[in-house]
Amino acid sequence: MRYKLLLSYSGKDFFGWQSQPEAPSVQETLENALHTLLGSPTSVIGAGRTDTGVSAVGYVAHFDAASEIDANWLLYKLNAILPPSITIHEVSIAAPDFHARFDAVRREYTYFLHRCKDPFADSHSYRFTYPALDFELMNRAAALLVGTHDFSCFQKTGSDNKTSLCTVFEASWHPYTPSHIAILGKVEAAEKPQEVSEARRGVAEAGGCEKAASGGSEAVSGGSESQYWYFRIAANRFLRNMVRSIVGTLLEVGRGKRSLENFAELINGGLRTMSGESVPGHALFLSGIDY
Repeated sequence: MRYKLLLSYSGKDFFGWQSQPEAPSVQETLENALHTLLGSPTSVIGAGRTDTGVSAVGYVAHFDAASEIDANWLLYKLNAILPPSITIHEVSIAAPDFHARFDAVRREYTYFLHRCKDPFADSHSYRFTYPALDFELMNRAAALLVGTHDFSCFQKTGSDNKTSLCTVFEASWHPYTPSHIAILGKVEAAEKPQEVSEARRGVAEAGGCEKAASGGSEAVSGGSESQYWYFRIAANRFLRNMVRSIVGTLLEVGRGKRSLENFAELINGGLRTMSGESVPGHALFLSGIDY
């Protein structure tokens, strides 16, 4: 019988999803856990690769078992023996021909970025403090990604995929407020800057994350003072390193190092050597899969 797994994992402990020699992976960790519980080697097929350090929320995988399994029992047992960096949300019976990778029609990635020093965000967000960053211009560039294009200019050199054509459904930057900022009252401080305590003003003057919230002068260009942003992109498929390369190139647009015209030319036939540097993987999440 075929079973479907719905899971989430933090990529910080793994060298990506796919099993590889002498390096911990999410796939191998799941297969070892299933081998222990089911008593026989069990191959797990995932919805797609994620690179070293990349996390996933709502990831889908499947495996085959020789006989019927109590899904609730397996859910409990898997969560009991898997490391804290992996959680199984659901185990369910799948159609015999269901395939976690090939049946997926839409995948979504989210990349987190913060503009200030924040020890609570650093583990899963990229601190990028370049003083002038135009998110409005970056969104105009991101809109050019929508549609079907040859994205070889953004894929990792040496990739062995048969085609570099991908159809992007959406791509845009959005400001957000992290839970630890909202819970500690920073949102209220932004609404009523006159009520910010002297202690908080001291943090703002030191260049902390409250600077924008308390009406600081170094607001993010592009009409927003947010210090926290995420980039979300959805497509039918992605190439290796594609999202991280796109984000790095968009940051060059936001800094004024690359024009919209140059970005458009890159999409319409540029080489990987012409695009920007890839941003770190720890801030990237595979955040949605549709079937």
